[in-house]
Amino acid sequence: MQPEVNFQPLTPTAFLERSGRVFADRTAVIDGELRYSYGELLDRAHRLAGALRDLGVGPGDRVAVLAPNSHVLLECHYGVPMAGAVLVALNMRLTADDFAYIIGHSGARVLIHDHAFAETAAAVAQRVAQPLELVRADGPPESDRYDSLLARAKPHGEPVSDERSMVAIDYTSGTTGRPKGVMYHHRGAYLQALAMAMHTGLDSDSVHLWTLPMFHCNGWCFTWGVTAAGATHLCLRTLEPADIWRHLRHSGVTHFNCAPTVLTMLAWHPDAESGPLPRRVHNAIGGAPPTPALLQRLDALGIEVTHLYGLTETYGPAMLCQWRCEWNSLPAGEQARIKARQGVNNVIGEPVRVVDGEGADVPADGATLGEIALRGNNIMLGYYRDPEATRRAVPDGWYRTGDLGVMHPDGYVELKDRSKDIIISGGENIASVEVENVLASHPAIMEVAVVAAPDPKWGEIPVAFVTLKPDAPDTTGEELIAWVRERLAHFKAPRRVVFGELPRNATGKIQKFVLRGRLREGR
Repeated sequence: MQPEVNFQPLTPTAFLERSGRVFADRTAVIDGELRYSYGELLDRAHRLAGALRDLGVGPGDRVAVLAPNSHVLLECHYGVPMAGAVLVALNMRLTADDFAYIIGHSGARVLIHDHAFAETAAAVAQRVAQPLELVRADGPPESDRYDSLLARAKPHGEPVSDERSMVAIDYTSGTTGRPKGVMYHHRGAYLQALAMAMHTGLDSDSVHLWTLPMFHCNGWCFTWGVTAAGATHLCLRTLEPADIWRHLRHSGVTHFNCAPTVLTMLAWHPDAESGPLPRRVHNAIGGAPPTPALLQRLDALGIEVTHLYGLTETYGPAMLCQWRCEWNSLPAGEQARIKARQGVNNVIGEPVRVVDGEGADVPADGATLGEIALRGNNIMLGYYRDPEATRRAVPDGWYRTGDLGVMHPDGYVELKDRSKDIIISGGENIASVEVENVLASHPAIMEVAVVAAPDPKWGEIPVAFVTLKPDAPDTTGEELIAWVRERLAHFKAPRRVVFGELPRNATGKIQKFVLRGRLREGR
């Protein structure tokens, strides 16, 4: 038997090759007034691959993309690897200096950018050492080089010979130093995309609203997973709650993904007062544990939430709180508490471990704290050009996440805190997530973050940063502190409450390091 008969290297571009034939006449992409069928999307991806080859891009070369959630960024998830190149999708909210560092570090030869970033792209090209070809997209026809290149190009599709070769480099947020380039391989992207499609129930009748940035872990691999299902990509270029509600009510949306802060904005937005959605919509949430109070609110609005957990190093969600029907009979509050758990490995990963400092599994008692460790096909190849950081992250064949949690007797993991977010006050460990959940149950609170402040007596003390609901009555810090003390040990209660808007990164995560910096500066 010939080897080709029973083996084909896995690559996520294969999903578009299939859907471009099977669903050639079905809507693949909606981007404002633009609509492309799957047949058209396949042709555009092949032409993009040909255009890149015309620009001199060869196998293994890196191509950077700076664009919002648009048809251009989606097409690049196919056309770039079809050219044999490696995709580097850039976080739009970074600075020109950040872009220059990432492009320089990755060695990208081409930067495809939305017309809104024309000045930034020109500045970046001046700052990097290597020659950088700029391709402007989505602007007026006379300045849109992207479409003109596609129109002239001969369709191309580079076969993948090594499924463990790089398909993308995703850069971390770099909150404690320079961003690290996380290397994704074709095999991992293919399998992760299938896992996401399966776990969220995508099919060819689904409409996926792009509220999650496509640049973030390649959209948790939904950029490929939605296509695998033959579903519709509904692009959303800016994240406005009113626009999201409009699409949820009137655009046939069945699925969307986001961080908890986006759901918080939706839950308490004035448009939520119009009542539940006409159909149940599935949401996958990740980035931080959703509070039970938020989950109960969303359920009443018709938004069914699945809690996912992962990191850039794991292609996005490596775990999910997979629901069991026997939990449906539990009281609503208990259901919400279970849904807030991070759960179990997704279908392509190995069973999750919670380990102590020596690498041994902690007891599955729901109480003993340890670090979450992961392994499987959805673990990065390593950090690009940084073998030492790779070695530290994977000391014994298991990737250490830096997140602390407990293992419940049923095998479900519950995150307690980031290791750096644990507050040590007078020798006692305080999990910020535990305090946040209690505060979030207060009827006036919309969003909360608890962090450590330096203290000469106790070493550290907890401080709560709080955003109140728009229609909340006057609420004092003393009232909120008392609320926590009634429900937790007194030493866990915040010593101070600061009211105001919380800082977030491009994916909606609250930036606790910014809050800690304010406290160190005495603000």
